[in-house]
Amino acid sequence: MMMFAAAVAVAVAGQSVAPAPDTDPATGYRTAHYRAIVPAAPEGVPRIDTATVARLLAKKHAILIDVMPAEGGVRDAATGVWRLARPRPSIAGAHWFPEAGRGVVDPGIATWFETGIASLRGKRDPRPLIVFCLADCWMSWNASRRLAKAGYGQVYWYADGTDGWSESGRPLVDALPFRTHAY
Repeated sequence: MMMFAAAVAVAVAGQSVAPAPDTDPATGYRTAHYRAIVPAAPEGVPRIDTATVARLLAKKHAILIDVMPAEGGVRDAATGVWRLARPRPSIAGAHWFPEAGRGVVDPGIATWFETGIASLRGKRDPRPLIVFCLADCWMSWNASRRLAKAGYGQVYWYADGTDGWSESGRPLVDALPFRTHAY
């Protein structure tokens, strides 16, 4: 019982605690069990709510980045074209980058994500990047942290994702994976 109290005291005091077993200790990214409660936003990435996302979209002053995996989908590495098993309902206007939120990203996906984001905004464009997937999903946490670490300013984490968007009565539309003109 004393050990438990000491562990809680350390956590409350804000001192570092051993990373969760599903987190890569070298990178800090979640690598498994992505659908779980996410206790806090990534360092340097503010969490925003549905009303704020809607307000920014109404002003056309944000770029939405959806990182939900393509369940059962496969990406052709040579062409970059995705073969999807099912549609992805997303927020209208979002740019979908399936698999870009993994803790360990396939190098082809990582390059596609980096060049895609650069083509959408670049590092000097002031428009916010709003990263999301579903509620309680570590994919968007990983991807928003990755963008912030890459030097992008104004990266926001929309933790409620398409679940929160839909639950607020807002419509979803079927998304297609982001396409660059490289293939």
